Formats: sequence, C-alpha cells, structure tokens
Amino acid sequence: MRRLEREDYLDWLIRQKDKQIIKVVTGVRRCGKSTIFEIYQDYLLGNGVLPEQIIAINFENIEYENLLDYRSLYQYIKERLLPDKMNYIFLDEIQHVEQYQKAVDSLFLKENCDVYITGSNAYFMSGELATLLTGRYAELSMMPLSFREFCEGLDGERRGMSLNEKFNLYVATGSFPYVLKYQYGVSEAQEYMRGIYSTILLNDVVKRQKVADVNMLEAVTKFMMHNIGNRTSPTTIANTMTSNQKKIDPKTVDRYIRGLTDSLLFYEARRYNIKGKEFLNTINKYYVCDVSLRNMLVGGKESDAGHVLENIVYLELKRRGYEVYVGQMGTDGEVDFAAIRNGAPEYYQVAQTTLDEKLLQRELDPLKKIHDNYPKYLLTLDEVFGEMNYDGIQKKNVLKWLLE
Repeated sequence: MRRLEREDYLDWLIRQKDKQIIKVVTGVRRCGKSTIFEIYQDYLLGNGVLPEQIIAINFENIEYENLLDYRSLYQYIKERLLPDKMNYIFLDEIQHVEQYQKAVDSLFLKENCDVYITGSNAYFMSGELATLLTGRYAELSMMPLSFREFCEGLDGERRGMSLNEKFNLYVATGSFPYVLKYQYGVSEAQEYMRGIYSTILLNDVVKRQKVADVNMLEAVTKFMMHNIGNRTSPTTIANTMTSNQKKIDPKTVDRYIRGLTDSLLFYEARRYNIKGKEFLNTINKYYVCDVSLRNMLVGGKESDAGHVLENIVYLELKRRGYEVYVGQMGTDGEVDFAAIRNGAPEYYQVAQTTLDEKLLQRELDPLKKIHDNYPKYLLTLDEVFGEMNYDGIQKKNVLKWLLE
C-alpha cells in the first residue's frame, strides 16, 4: 500500500510553518490526521530540521498515558525543548488531555515553539476550541480520500481499471485511507469500516451525549443514512420512529443529530434562499461522510444511486473549500447545491443521466430560473453527450469533474 502525500493538506501545513499561531487539524476518525503529521515531519526533516527539534505525541497510544494531565504534558515537553532552535510540537488527539488548552497556551507563548494539534470531532473544533483558543489558531479541516486521491492510491492491476470501474470500487470499499490496503477485498474493507462506525458511535456520540438508548440512536442513524439528500427534520424522524413502534421525542432526535454531525459522521446542508440571498434554518438535508459506510449499514438500491452520487459531489465541494447549501428557489423548487466561496456562488444539479429529454429539462429548469451570472453546472455519469453547454449551463461528466 503506497502512502498518499495528500498534497493539498501538506501545502497548508507548509504555508503555516513557523507562524505564531496554533495549527489545528480536525476531521472524522481515521481520515488521515496522524498520517499527515508524519508526512509533514518527513518534509521538515528533509528541509533542515533536526530530529531532536520534533516532539510528537499521540494520546491514543498507551505509551503516553502518563501525560494525560496538562501539567505532566507541559513538563514533559519543556524538558525536551531546544533553547536555541525552533521546536515543532505535534499533539495528536489532544482532546484526551483534560484542560489541554493550559499546556497548549503555555507553549504558544514561547517564541521557539511551533505547535500542531489534532482532534477527532467538531466539539473540539467549533465548541471547546473556539472558546478556549479564540483568535490564536488556524484550522485545517481534513476529510477522507477524494476520488482523485483514491485513484492515485490504487496499486498493481487496479491502476489499469477504467474510470467507471475505479468509481464503483470507490463506492464499494470507501474513502478512508486505510481501505486502500483492502482494494482487492470488499468484505475486508467493510469489516474495517464497521469498526470505524462503532468507534465513532460509541466514543464520539454515546459517551459525549450520554446516550442511554444506543439502539434508538442506531435507528436514527440508519434512518438518516437511508435518507441522505432528502429534506428532513427532528420532527419528521421522531414521527417515523414512533409510527414504527419506536417512540422518541423531537428534542431527543435533535440531540442525536447534533452528536452525529459533531462527530463528523454526517454533514448538515442548510438551505439558502437564492433570490433573497439569505440562509434558512428549517428542514435541512444531511450527507454521510462516506457513502460505502452508508451502503454497508443500510444496503444500496438502484433507486439510491442518484442520492449517493449527490452525496459524493457534496463532499467534493466541501473538500474544495466551498460552503455548500441546498439552493432554495421559493415556489420555483430547488437546486441541489449552491456552493459559495469568497462570497461568490456556483450552482450545481446532480443526476445519474439526462439522456432522456424530459430528465434533461427537469434538471435544467431550476438552473434556468436563476437570473444571475454566476456559473451553473449539471453533473452526470453520461459519457455520450457528457460535456455540453445549454445556454451557459455547463454539463460535465461527474467522474472527470471529480478528477479535476
């Protein structure tokens, strides 16, 4: 299994090097945070940094269990600092250290300390961290492998597969980096994914939210996986559960959803009123961090393929640095995605195919109703007529777009 360099993330770390700011890398479990630290450390060693200038601690390694107190951690690092050189300090999964911010803050105050930390969930990112380290950190949000990265990581005969075959493998085995080890065995990849799912659910949701009814949490999770790309709300889910003899109130569902999105197992896509240029807060959509994880848990049907493709496009837009919303057109329907970057929107419709004229018009109509001059795209799996222009609306083959 070849190690992927994940160049976009590495470039970010290189650009932040030696800046007087704490570098925070966040992301769902097993998305590659520890590996990007290793890659970056190799870069440092290849560019004049001595091994003794690097202090790296992974708090999920029992070897460092004695450092889970912030005072012990600070003392351990302080004893190893080189006074006349920059010290590069990597603290992996630091949320395990109680009051970790006290140690991090003290290191931050030293001019010869360049501090990098990771955490697995969004509590760490947007809740605690934003409060504890206000204005003193820059954040790199990592995700599992893009389709392009997945293709680059394939070995041997798999590299010679067609683009469609590679995409089917990506959907089947998943986008977590370690699954490339299992590219010849889907069942082994799924077993690995099942372990990730259980760890996220039990460690990042059940413990954190103090969930008493784990079976109910799983039922809500699977409902959300069944309904990726569909508008939903805590009330909708609660009513469905209750009708299936699983009584639950909307407030509890809302708490579960917050736990699932904070763990980065799901992303919430809020609605954006395109005409009014305002954000709407009700009946949002949810997308899972990895579609093969979803297919493994709830099974994939042919009728789901459009939503699975939509999910993949959503994740890719997030990777490319967009804020991604469901585009609401008032009474004129909706656009799959309004993707905004640097204040400028782009609009996307996603469909398996639009070779049928009625399907084509159905997908184009919402885009035609948007009367601004920002880019509009229709992404499909079509190879015939895969690249077209309909009065300024660019139709693109989604697999080629994913490789851009």
